[in-house]
Amino acid sequence: MTDLLLINGRIHTQDERYPRATAVAIRGSRVRAVGDDEDMLDLSGPDTRVIDLENHLVLPGLTDGHFHYRDWSLGLRRLALADVDSLAALKRKLGLRAREVPGGDWILGQGWNESRWPDPRMPTRVDLDEVAPDHPVVLWRNDLHLAVVNSLALQEAGITSATRNPAEGVIDRDESGKPTGILRDLAINPVADIIPPPTEEETVDGMKEGFGILHGLGLTGVHDYRIMGGADGPPAFRAYERLQAAGELSLRMWMHIPGERLDEAIALGLRTGMGDDYLRVGHVKLFSDGGQGARTAWMLEPYEDTGHCGIPLTPMDQIARAVERADRAGLSVAIHAIGDRANRELIGVFEETLSGEREADTAPSVARHRIEHVQMIRPEDIARLAQLGVVASVQPIHCPDDIPMIEKSVGSRGRFAYPFRDMKEAGVPLAFGSDCPVASPNPMFGIHAAVTRQTRDGSPQGGWYPEQRLTVAEAVWGFTMGTALVSGREGALGSIAPGKLADLVVLDRDILALEETAPMEIAQAKAVMTVFDGRIVYEA
Repeated sequence: MTDLLLINGRIHTQDERYPRATAVAIRGSRVRAVGDDEDMLDLSGPDTRVIDLENHLVLPGLTDGHFHYRDWSLGLRRLALADVDSLAALKRKLGLRAREVPGGDWILGQGWNESRWPDPRMPTRVDLDEVAPDHPVVLWRNDLHLAVVNSLALQEAGITSATRNPAEGVIDRDESGKPTGILRDLAINPVADIIPPPTEEETVDGMKEGFGILHGLGLTGVHDYRIMGGADGPPAFRAYERLQAAGELSLRMWMHIPGERLDEAIALGLRTGMGDDYLRVGHVKLFSDGGQGARTAWMLEPYEDTGHCGIPLTPMDQIARAVERADRAGLSVAIHAIGDRANRELIGVFEETLSGEREADTAPSVARHRIEHVQMIRPEDIARLAQLGVVASVQPIHCPDDIPMIEKSVGSRGRFAYPFRDMKEAGVPLAFGSDCPVASPNPMFGIHAAVTRQTRDGSPQGGWYPEQRLTVAEAVWGFTMGTALVSGREGALGSIAPGKLADLVVLDRDILALEETAPMEIAQAKAVMTVFDGRIVYEA
């Protein structure tokens, strides 16, 4: 029996056996059959729900391969700063929130990016003190590798002129040595550690609110990462388990393990891929460097505006030991690497670790190792990466957003940034994500960025290093088969084919056709229906 039958569509199956399908039959949580309308109607019965798609494009359900879901869902109730277009606008928004919140309560915000402002000066504690002196304030930059805090937050965290920089972070200081309020990478942790944590109820409620938002964007799965440090890992896992037990987990969650928990994961016998169709143990997340916006990404040559080369967040010999131990235990790793030096060193680690014969007592993982971001990488290192089978987990949406920052920080070396076409041609598998809440979770924005290498208002004309553009079909692959491949789930996800899980999205326009006629319109495409696990979870 067929429970749901979708007919009269243009179904981009990504399965060579059914390249011109117009209909898909679904039974329970699985695709029963794919083909033309007449054949699929023969599979319907009196209780089958039949929906005419009116010639709309159908894609496999989209999965975001790099998402900080717990942080984003909790942030739905925080101060949203992605849209502020100046320091003055940030201060106005913060001042309004300060008047709404009882004195002494924390004010948390995220998303600002000074590189887009007319005067690209970062805010400082002085700016925040002017409008919110009576609340401890933490405002994360959009890349989450830098935050600005006010004087009260510094005071409560015990950060003073005498406080030393941590090994993996920087406390910015003024000429007198006093902290400016700008904290980079792990220098943020002393403040983050004293913020009152949300309750489990608040976490569950925030996550449930997020499901509906992402369904409306056509997303049916998320690879969930910890940002920095592993304190939020156990609460996130507990919340997912609670939602799963209640039958309310309506995204496929690939839940990563913080690198700090590697010893515990090995001791418990956890392996990448453990779980069911809704919640699985993902990769072990490690950090090799910081972020380019914060100038803490590790570079082969100095930044043009600072004269230094950034910092390695974790010594490479330590990463090598972690990769070897994880690999032996059946745990795949996902390692953050932004700068070209970090990527070069990390590829060397993988070459050394993965080159030998696997020992008899090792437990191979079901999923490939991955490098997160691969933001700057030299051509010779792309060729090395292609030989490894390691997946490049990249975020095309960052490319147009980062153009001003990259050109300011590294100048003409920007040609080595986001080299999607070079990686694709070399044979490096690409999995796409957004890095939300660093950027919007809308996958159409990511597809648009990969195809045009332009901002959504069309800048720069012709695209930024346009030789690195991808086709729409390649970009869709990154959000579907790419994310399935990196999690070892290509047998169940990533395409619309008999026996696979019935996750799919119907769009209001054919983005495949827009590639030649109106590529700027790709960003305007919207989901009109999302099917998850064989159930319609969103209808426009």
